[in-house]
Amino acid sequence: MAIQASQATIPFLHARQLECLVRSHKPSLSSWFGDRPKLAAQIISHRGSNKLACKASVDDRDEDYLIDAPVSAGDGFSFSGGKYSDGPSQSDEWFEQGKMVKAFPVLGSGEKAKDPIFGLTMGSGSQSPADVFRWFCVESGIADNPPVLLVHGFPSQAYSYRKILPILSKDYRAIAFDWIGFGFSDKPQPGYGFNYTLNEYVSSLESIINSLGIDKVSLVVQGYFSPVVVKYASQHQEKLNHLILLNPPLTSKHANLPSSLSIFSNFLLGEIFSQDPLRASDKALTSCGPYKMKEDDAMVYRRPYLTSGSSGFALNAISRAMKRELKNYVEESRTILKDENWKVKTTICWGQRDRWFSYDGVEEFCKDSKLKMVELPMAGHHVQEDSGEELGKLIAEIVGRRVQL
Repeated sequence: MAIQASQATIPFLHARQLECLVRSHKPSLSSWFGDRPKLAAQIISHRGSNKLACKASVDDRDEDYLIDAPVSAGDGFSFSGGKYSDGPSQSDEWFEQGKMVKAFPVLGSGEKAKDPIFGLTMGSGSQSPADVFRWFCVESGIADNPPVLLVHGFPSQAYSYRKILPILSKDYRAIAFDWIGFGFSDKPQPGYGFNYTLNEYVSSLESIINSLGIDKVSLVVQGYFSPVVVKYASQHQEKLNHLILLNPPLTSKHANLPSSLSIFSNFLLGEIFSQDPLRASDKALTSCGPYKMKEDDAMVYRRPYLTSGSSGFALNAISRAMKRELKNYVEESRTILKDENWKVKTTICWGQRDRWFSYDGVEEFCKDSKLKMVELPMAGHHVQEDSGEELGKLIAEIVGRRVQL
């Protein structure tokens, strides 16, 4: 098995983690290893190359196979990439469209992140940079056009806006980014420069907007990160042209994470399941609405969890933060949006086939708050995935003030 990796020191990989990976993350490999796997992994460094070869020996049968991943995408932890080939992938193509933007200073002492159980130094993917975090951003359109910033939900990636970017690029500077802890952005071990609290996400949003050189912006945000963006917007109303919320949590019932997400916050079990790319990406995206993922798209979402354990550690941390803080943030968001001093032009776009958020109370809240509302009958929680082209045109019309709602 050949694994893409950086030239940095290979991080420690627990035998149990590898066994769980084989059993749970790779169904095809699980059957190959059998019910009682005897695993002998030999990691061989190729001089003059950034590749590592990992050979698995089982019942005297040896077989090598390749799983692709760009060096910049991970730290060599576990199996990289996700496709059983060394050819190009959708994930590679998406990565090549973007760039890394530095924003939000690293807090703390600068100490190297350690394994919480054994105290061993973790791989590069779990380490914070020396000074400022790196955000993966994809831009489309002319830089001088009015900016529209597309903010993904939890758990998701900037990739969810891939259908919307080209539509907005005709008249706007459209930008989508991965939050810290998601996609191709930095994913530091919790407690080493970033703790994944919602307050940190509010502050980091201000930082990335400033780093992108944006003075006035229209913000589009989906799902559970909506209260974070609303809080930022309340502190910077003068910087916003429009605010568009896609299936945001608007009622007290919405503040409770569904079981498919709350499982990641559980003690021990959450730490295990957050390392499972199928649970962390496929199930999280498809359990909340009608969305059916193509395999190429699924591999983009799985990629962070396949290239480094840091994605799972980050998911576990943000899930715990959501469980602790979301209720207060939703209530604060409701208060902000209903306040007579709220001057930002705000539109709620609601996918009516959302399996996570009940529609009960949403229409009433929008009327009481005098918020404009658009219903998308064929979309679920991840509106941009279910009705990307329709939503892209709608966003362009709202920002351009050409739609009657």
